[in-house]
Amino acid sequence: MFNFKKFASIALAACMLCCASVNAFAAEVQENGGTASTPVSLYSTDDGTLGGNPAGTAMSVTVPTALPMAMAQNGDVTTATDCKIVNNSFGAVRVANVSITADNGWSLTTFGDKSSLANEKVDSNKFGFALSIGGGEWSATASSDPAAQLLISAPIAGCYMSGAGNPTGNSVDVQYDAIVTPLSAPVTNSTIANVVFVIEWDTAA
Repeated sequence: MFNFKKFASIALAACMLCCASVNAFAAEVQENGGTASTPVSLYSTDDGTLGGNPAGTAMSVTVPTALPMAMAQNGDVTTATDCKIVNNSFGAVRVANVSITADNGWSLTTFGDKSSLANEKVDSNKFGFALSIGGGEWSATASSDPAAQLLISAPIAGCYMSGAGNPTGNSVDVQYDAIVTPLSAPVTNSTIANVVFVIEWDTAA
């Protein structure tokens, strides 16, 4: 007696096996010492399977969620010492640029010694900011634009991170410093600016 269900199951399994298999094309050699050239084909997909959706390598980079600062009554500013950018991606990345934009009524001024703000009026709401990535060159605000400034315009030493397989090279420290004009009243967790990190692949081109 013909078992249709069993036949259908075998046919379905055969179809699935054919779909999942890798097609191999033969290159024929017809003489002793003859050669044949066989291409090696690469498909980048979202899940690593043949026939999957075409996709590039996934990027996953963690940047600091905050850059906190504390200003003492004598004007000294203390910053965090554990801020990092961490590359969780398989491929190498770099910091393409970094910009800062003043917020909530604050404005940017030239970074330097706190004494440079001695002539500023109390509650002027000005601050100077400086930043270094991966122990590289320090980049600081100037007096050119009080609203928004570009701190790093292109990748420089310190901005490069290897892939996640290299635990000593896939993260970089973010160091920063600031000077702030005097305040007449206490301030708690007030956002005075936003720093934007632009991350890109460290390509060979």
